[in-house]
Amino acid sequence: MNSSVAAKALSNLPDSPVRLMDTHPAPLRLPSTMALKHQLPLTSELTQQIARHRQSVRAILNGEDSRLLVVVGPCSLHDPLSALEYAERLANLATDVSDQMLLVMRAYVEKPRTTVGWKGLAYDPRLDGSDDMIGGLTLSRTLMREMVGLGLPIATELLQPMAAGYFDDLLSWAAIGARTTESQIHREMASGLALPIGFKNGTDGGVAVACDAIRAAAHAHRHFGVDAHGHPAVIETSGNPDTHIVLRGGHGGPNYDAQSIERVNASLDKQRIAARIMVDCSHANSGKDPLRQPHVFNDVLQQRLAGNQTLIGMMLESHLFEGCQPLSESLRYGVSVTDGCLGWDGTERLLRDAVDRLRYR
Repeated sequence: MNSSVAAKALSNLPDSPVRLMDTHPAPLRLPSTMALKHQLPLTSELTQQIARHRQSVRAILNGEDSRLLVVVGPCSLHDPLSALEYAERLANLATDVSDQMLLVMRAYVEKPRTTVGWKGLAYDPRLDGSDDMIGGLTLSRTLMREMVGLGLPIATELLQPMAAGYFDDLLSWAAIGARTTESQIHREMASGLALPIGFKNGTDGGVAVACDAIRAAAHAHRHFGVDAHGHPAVIETSGNPDTHIVLRGGHGGPNYDAQSIERVNASLDKQRIAARIMVDCSHANSGKDPLRQPHVFNDVLQQRLAGNQTLIGMMLESHLFEGCQPLSESLRYGVSVTDGCLGWDGTERLLRDAVDRLRYR
């Protein structure tokens, strides 16, 4: 039956080629990932530094390093000057707390949108809707490279798989967001990246999709993609063992409390997934109130101090000044243009207090 159906369908195909009329403007060609990396290369010293930072994150995930992993920084980068000022402050703080914490700076240049809005520095570096993506990719890589030059490990959310290759050599950690954790394309991408990856729980607050993503990313894949020269290619990956779950709450509320953590650990154990949990102190866990992030952070820290070593890290959204602002022609310096952030003073105080508690536990 199947063969006769197939034959009938094929017999209905037209004899002459189908001509597709393309009336769209000619697309603007982006540089290949290799071209931009050659234009803005890493020195051998920085390459070795990034390798050491990745290994430090892996050691925390594997329980070989007892320090707390803290991914902290602006919700998104929009102004190079304020981003670099924040990075300089964080680099100094990272040295002071390095015995108890590994600080990784958020260098987020892509932003997921529920409907529409500014998509991030990589898309629209002038913040005016001109969408100069060539300039955005160049500026984003330049800015990330300068941050790495300060001695910082950096992190980002990998949203558009085609963009990942422009930054992957700079990153010490990356996130796959709540909206894309379920995506097969993102799981395939994660399986081929040589760096630790955190999969966020779904927007409903459940962890099933993140568990599936962790298992999928651990496997080798062959998938459609783009090579370093910008050509369509069959990509082969070897699997990524350095993945973990990131809890960010969901529609039903927070999931950072002790009872929620216990349920997550049970789910991980049932699926034979290594129990290593990061808590995102923002989003639904803070009720989208950036000033509640310290409350979440301290709750999780207390659970860790009480003996829960599966809690390997936290994430904070923080900028030079607290709050957020809409895009306009006159932006306040050091204030987020996406999600609200904790200010620097509050961030530094929170992290220094936490280090004191960790030192003298």
